[in-house]
Amino acid sequence: MCDIQDDVKEKGIGTKVVPVTEAVGTVLAHDITEIRPGEFKGRAFKKGHIIREEDISHLQRLGKEHLFVLEIKEDEMHENDAAFAIAKALAGEGVKMDGEPNEGKINLVASRNGLLKVNRDALLEFNMLGEVMCATVHNNTVVKEGQLAAGTRAIPLVVKKSIVEDAVKIAEGAGGVLSVKEMRRPKTGIVITGNEVYHGRIKDAFEPVIRKKIKGVDGEVIGVHFAPDDATHIEDRIKELISAGADLIITTGGMSVDPDDVTRFAIRNLGVEEFTYGSPVLPGSMFLVAYVGAIPILGIPACGMYASITVFDLILPRILAGEKIGRKELAELGHGGMCLKCKVCNYPVCPFGK
Repeated sequence: MCDIQDDVKEKGIGTKVVPVTEAVGTVLAHDITEIRPGEFKGRAFKKGHIIREEDISHLQRLGKEHLFVLEIKEDEMHENDAAFAIAKALAGEGVKMDGEPNEGKINLVASRNGLLKVNRDALLEFNMLGEVMCATVHNNTVVKEGQLAAGTRAIPLVVKKSIVEDAVKIAEGAGGVLSVKEMRRPKTGIVITGNEVYHGRIKDAFEPVIRKKIKGVDGEVIGVHFAPDDATHIEDRIKELISAGADLIITTGGMSVDPDDVTRFAIRNLGVEEFTYGSPVLPGSMFLVAYVGAIPILGIPACGMYASITVFDLILPRILAGEKIGRKELAELGHGGMCLKCKVCNYPVCPFGK
């Protein structure tokens, strides 16, 4: 009881003792234990519980004639009411509350499959308020419907309304701190370059890797072409795939500084509107992103054949969620862009790309 009273004094929250018969609607300021010899010993009522009419007889059976309760003033809110208000504001499109608040806590989950986006600036401003909090999983995490995205709570048992109002204003001003963007199902065209593969000197290892990754995002491969290290040939194959209805082009190989590696020059010759070569990610430093109109072209270097996870895996979901990827978006990946090459890969439950 002393700890509760000390906390109450510190927060400036009023308290009072009330007869149990007059306690309906008040907020219990401490746990109440129940003991039934040989049957049960534990918590019968939790701190923060709002007393109901049906609780009175139970409390009396426990020997309670008076209760230590909190007085919630006009400018204050119970933790559960505060949690509901802030959770509702935090949840943007594609995110929903998971049930009702309990002890001032509530989780937010994805309401659809897609890419989780977290407004980190708004999240920081929200958490700077101090008496409310929100913890999220990482930005740009691919999530399934029902998957946990964040947890939020009111920290004290009773919160000043002004704090809650400020929190709601920040979250609503951001359009929701969390959202889940739907990812389109790509119609993918693949161009695999390299004289050694084109002329049958070695067996291609890229196609099965790319097909698996496209299948993993519910996409479709509408065509695969092999091309020698000839810029015109590569250009023509890309054009053919676009004409066939591809809305995503993936090229493999030909991305290094070798004079025979001309894939990136072929892509530039298409008259692309945006062209970004190189990323601060390992594996994947020679990655390429370009756009022919609205159609993205992703150039995967040789590491895509032998490394299970590369920069391609970080960028593909964002492309499919409608993001335009350029130099800034790639540069931001430098922090966390070093794959640790673990013996057992647990991606995405790892620091890579975070």
